[in-house]
Amino acid sequence: MNFKNAIVRQPGKNFSQGLTTANLGSPDELLALEQHAAYCRALQDCGLKLATLGPDLNYPDSTFVEDPAILLPTAAIITRPGAASRAGEVVSMRRELGRFYSKFYEITSPGTLEGGDICKADNHFFIGISNRTNEEGARQLSEFLAQEGYTSSMVDIRNIPGILHLKTGIAYLGNHTLILVERLRDHPMFKDYRTISVDPQENYAANCILINGRVLIAKGFPKFQSQLEALGYNTLPLEVSEFEKMDGGLSCLSLRF
Repeated sequence: MNFKNAIVRQPGKNFSQGLTTANLGSPDELLALEQHAAYCRALQDCGLKLATLGPDLNYPDSTFVEDPAILLPTAAIITRPGAASRAGEVVSMRRELGRFYSKFYEITSPGTLEGGDICKADNHFFIGISNRTNEEGARQLSEFLAQEGYTSSMVDIRNIPGILHLKTGIAYLGNHTLILVERLRDHPMFKDYRTISVDPQENYAANCILINGRVLIAKGFPKFQSQLEALGYNTLPLEVSEFEKMDGGLSCLSLRF
């Protein structure tokens, strides 16, 4: 599908106080702002109209706008983040989405769900069961998706080291093709898809996004870039080092619809 819009949020001056397991050091505030601005320009170069939200200092992780909502052409699904410090992010996101949507669903307690655990592959959704998304949240989402005409399946990633969210290790590039890290490559859930495996030394690159014919990829992963270009993909490498330090990637930084 072609995207027309994206919602982004600038990182705040307290961005470094957010959640992380990366052990890559503290992000540089000014560099994070520069990288975010370049990311926004890339989205615009792909033909998207941006709704840019200002920093929310109450929620240091709120620049990762993918997690509070899942967007369909017909409805918006407000999530219930599994990280308690991020729970309040859904309030302002729902308010912003009211500009674009009139139909809403909402994940409710005891369900938890974050957008980073959701990978859409055409009319099917893979729902990651993780430390942030539980079975009840996945069940509720599955019901909402079914009401809108989509199928879904659950992928338990809780015992897979190095994968915080499902989309840490998977991306969909259209044409029944999945990007997969090695630890997910042989998962039976993906057996019917054409797969592109990421070199284990470049696992971070798996979090890439297809937008209107271009594939945005993290800069600094030459094997992955060459692999995609050899297959005919039009890549757009972007620096996201400061977001990697906070467990974030390219998909995390926008809601595209």
